Amino acid sequence: MWKEVPEKVSQEKITFDVRELEPILSGPSLKLEPYKPEMAKLKDGSYLYIRPLKKEEVPLLLPFVKKLLDVDHDFYDIVGARVYAELLGWYRNRLKDPYFMIGTINGKLAGFANARVMNEDIHISLHSMAFVRGLRVGAIMYYAKTKYAFEVLGAKEWWATYESYNGFKRWGLGMAQPSYPWPDVQHELGGAKVYYITRQYWDLSVKEYLKQLVKTELEEPTPEVIEANKELIIPENPVV
Repeated sequence: MWKEVPEKVSQEKITFDVRELEPILSGPSLKLEPYKPEMAKLKDGSYLYIRPLKKEEVPLLLPFVKKLLDVDHDFYDIVGARVYAELLGWYRNRLKDPYFMIGTINGKLAGFANARVMNEDIHISLHSMAFVRGLRVGAIMYYAKTKYAFEVLGAKEWWATYESYNGFKRWGLGMAQPSYPWPDVQHELGGAKVYYITRQYWDLSVKEYLKQLVKTELEEPTPEVIEANKELIIPENPVV
């Protein structure tokens, strides 16, 4: 945009250091209480170790997630594209107040979940994924991030939407989530309908539903499980 100035100025050209612009473009981050690692015993007797993804691990994860873009069934391609953008947005300071979790089994990446804080009341659910089959890892990851949002970060509402039919059946219908009027209220994932949970609904019903679904408990990890998951191992290809 160009507009003539209404007054004489001593300098007609002003330059900026990009470090002066970065605080405006990225904005200040909230001081979120860190997610404390947890573990869940799986039905095969192994343990899923859930911890925060480290920012420096994002470049290790990006090539793995990128492979999902070539999977043209069950909406894995669009989920992969969006997760890739969310990871990169966090890494480049272009995503507001996200939190990322990974689940590992003996160090090997088995699950992923993320969300972000819109404001002090509303948290936005983004994605939950499992990279192993038959162990309810995806459900456990969803449970872990939702529990963290409500019981640690103090969210009052949890806004979700769904790309896949299975996700909508398990979470939207399974949790009997009400929705806001559409298109008046839209989710940031494609402008889709918002399905929400309040803290009261979480305490009264949803938390118990998720516990029944995952058929396990989230517990403080033992030293043995922590040691077994010390090194992150990225599989060659995602299991989809």
